[in-house]
Amino acid sequence: MTHGGIMASWNSIPLEISYEIVGWIAVVGLNFDFVLLNLTKHSSYMIYNVCLYFSPVIQKQYFDTYGDKEMIPVAANDVAFSIHAVTMTALTLFQIFIYERGPQKVSRLATGIVIVAWAFAAICFFIALPTQSWLWLITIFNSIQVVMTCVKYIPQAKMNFIRKSTVGWSIGNILLDFGGGLANYLQMVIQSIDQNSWVNFYGNIGKTLLSLISIFFDVLFMFQHYVLYPEKKASKSLETGQESNEPLIDPSHEHV
Repeated sequence: MTHGGIMASWNSIPLEISYEIVGWIAVVGLNFDFVLLNLTKHSSYMIYNVCLYFSPVIQKQYFDTYGDKEMIPVAANDVAFSIHAVTMTALTLFQIFIYERGPQKVSRLATGIVIVAWAFAAICFFIALPTQSWLWLITIFNSIQVVMTCVKYIPQAKMNFIRKSTVGWSIGNILLDFGGGLANYLQMVIQSIDQNSWVNFYGNIGKTLLSLISIFFDVLFMFQHYVLYPEKKASKSLETGQESNEPLIDPSHEHV
């Protein structure tokens, strides 16, 4: 990325390679509410990543704010991840609408949250339009994805707590999510070490918070699954022939 004739580039080839590797390792989550909230989350994050990665105007605003010797804190893998996540989540939502779904439906609360989020983004767009404060605007979208990240995890954590069980729910996606969160954070550390600057942590505060929030909830889920409500308890009751009235999967949720 260039600005004013100055090119921000890597100082260490090994660190650049490490940055690319851990970036492409990063991965992400399901119930009907989750899908809708996740689509808003990933769409917001995609807007931020695509705009900052491809727009010279927004890059100039970034350099003016954080210094023209800094590197853009968005990598190609961030853009690819966002586009892939939006595409797959939209496809899943489309399948929810066209296939048999029984009594499951998107809650009014989730719908309301999404409407408020996009209405807020629209208001911010018209605020940014007169002054062309595009960096500020995409930072708003980055903040929206952070809020959505918090929101999307809470229902699952609450359901596990109420049921005192994780039976019927896969821990696999959480382990992948945890690995992705660590990889994202490590990628930022590598860039900071190479550039001898920690600007990218607050220059892309959304990615920083996304990684930390994901890691926090993933650790919570792993604690619930392996420590608080281990599956062996459920297995024991099955072995002794005892029947449980507790449903394996909450009827209002669907997981993959």
